Amino acid sequence: MEERTPTIVRANSIVSQARSPAGPEPEAFALTGETISATGTLTELRERFPSAEVLDFGDSTIIPGLNDAHIHLALTAGDALHLDLSHEAVGDVPTLLGTIATEVGATSAGVWVKGSRYDDEKTGVVLRDELDRIAPETPVLVNHVAGHWGVVNSAGLRWLGIEESSTDPDGGRYDRYSDGRLNGKLIERALMNVLMPATARGDRFIPGDTVEDLQLGAARTIAKWNAAGLTSICDALISPQDIGIFSALRADDALGLRIGMLLSIDHYDKAADLGVGSGFGDYRLKLVGVKAFLDGAIGGRTCLLSEPFTDPNYQGVQTTSTTELRANVERVHSDGNRIGVHANGDAAIRLVLDAFEDVAARIPRPGLRHRIEHCSLIDDNILKRMNRLGAIAVPFAGYPGYHGGALNSWYGEERMERMFAHRSFLDAGVTVAGSSDYPCGPYQPLFGLQSLITRTGVDDGVTVGASQKVTAAEALSIFTLGSAEASGEESYKGRLAPGYLADFTVLGDNPLTIDPHGIAGIDVRATYVGGDEVYAG
Repeated sequence: MEERTPTIVRANSIVSQARSPAGPEPEAFALTGETISATGTLTELRERFPSAEVLDFGDSTIIPGLNDAHIHLALTAGDALHLDLSHEAVGDVPTLLGTIATEVGATSAGVWVKGSRYDDEKTGVVLRDELDRIAPETPVLVNHVAGHWGVVNSAGLRWLGIEESSTDPDGGRYDRYSDGRLNGKLIERALMNVLMPATARGDRFIPGDTVEDLQLGAARTIAKWNAAGLTSICDALISPQDIGIFSALRADDALGLRIGMLLSIDHYDKAADLGVGSGFGDYRLKLVGVKAFLDGAIGGRTCLLSEPFTDPNYQGVQTTSTTELRANVERVHSDGNRIGVHANGDAAIRLVLDAFEDVAARIPRPGLRHRIEHCSLIDDNILKRMNRLGAIAVPFAGYPGYHGGALNSWYGEERMERMFAHRSFLDAGVTVAGSSDYPCGPYQPLFGLQSLITRTGVDDGVTVGASQKVTAAEALSIFTLGSAEASGEESYKGRLAPGYLADFTVLGDNPLTIDPHGIAGIDVRATYVGGDEVYAG
């Protein structure tokens, strides 16, 4: 077999995260195929590979490819096809309603109008009555940015068969005005139960998008994420249909990301029957584990806390019973597969750790490390238990920067010193990964790095939980090496070193040396996956 000629890559600054922190950073590296074959000075590599092409990025900084350990590609593929109701897009309630009204006017009778990323805290309150004024006959869904509740109008309630006398579903709630009328908010399972997959049809569900449309939406989203510097993600909630969509993109050479996947627990039986588990797949598309839920959201104010919210109007929700949680954990663990359980509040995290400790004692699986998705509010005892278990934390990186002072008003300043506790995880020896949980938070990983370092809201300048700040080098490690470890890929992702995948991000400045408040504004000049350019700025 003919040996491939390497390509030499250089820039003024390279952050390799090589195993020996004492040595100098390389001036360049050589890549052969999808992997890095050598590092060193440019002179050394030219002498070693005299026929190699040199890819010179000049005054740029090259870092290992950024890796989001918990994000939602399948979930947001549809968002790319519908209304963007984020605060950045609409700004205030009148503009939001005007955006929806325009879409209603252009929509055929009986077709749902859907929008996502609505933020009630930043934009203002929109409920059933406001939607009825602009859409008396057309069903409308406005999804909250946290992804754990949405608002529908009266036409939507009629379509779904939800009446004033309807009782709350298990693990969810139909919210109401102070006079007892339904206000259109479908919280947790009340919303999840009526979101229809694209393969289903019929009323009593909110119709999904076609598979072809979702494939287009996913391709658009991947291109956007590449432009932000992402080379790898873990899609934290997928179905067999989603795997088909990703596989189709790969066949069309449109899969510009490495995708790890957490399969929804609802589909686990079929995967187990086929013998498909953690690690199934390859470097481009791989099953990381299984996803289960236990409580609600931070931004939606439905997480399960040991002490009440500062606002008594908000309530924590346990979306899955403790009995079902334990059964899910035991089933997945017994099969030798990794499970990631969504648990935000401290009360929820303790229930998850109870289940992890129980199965670890009764059914030893050495080396099998489970994840806690979000793992938002912790204490010293939680940290000690996670360390003993080798459990992995996947907390929000961008929430301090995105929500800012609103977090203090929701949870109180004391609790904020124990939330999104990246500093505490590092100090306690708990593996911690970088996560945006987009669409719940901004997808841009550089925004996540800035938030980890400064803990300061970009809109209001309020610092929240200052004791949890990390250094710039630690933040980069969290979004590369930590994320790789969360998916069991730490032996070949997260470093610019021989034997590692040639995934790298080219930046206009060095995030380790500039004022950290400017990291989110650094220009992404190029993104490479497996030595192939997937974005050029």
